[in-house]
Amino acid sequence: MSNVPQIDPAYHHPARLQIAAMLARVDEVEFATLRDIIEVSDSVLSKHLSALSDAGYVKLKKAKSEGRQRTWASFTRDGRNGFAKHMAALRELAEMAEQAVAAE
Repeated sequence: MSNVPQIDPAYHHPARLQIAAMLARVDEVEFATLRDIIEVSDSVLSKHLSALSDAGYVKLKKAKSEGRQRTWASFTRDGRNGFAKHMAALRELAEMAEQAVAAE
């Protein structure tokens, strides 16, 4: 099957998929907010944000807020485009599976 849609391995892990889904809805999100929404530890979130940052998909920005150092995450243009392509591939794969099941 040479025409199988290609998912992006950077978004394959469930936590990264959740991070990307959140970032797709906002311009940027603060680390603690993101951690609380996707319900992971600081270290897990940090690991996955670093992986997405290393892939060029997420930009991390540190800034002082309320006297504390905070980290903000946002999609890069490549990250937003890559996520859109990844989601399109997932939809296409799901459609292919549904057609196969219907044909049985």
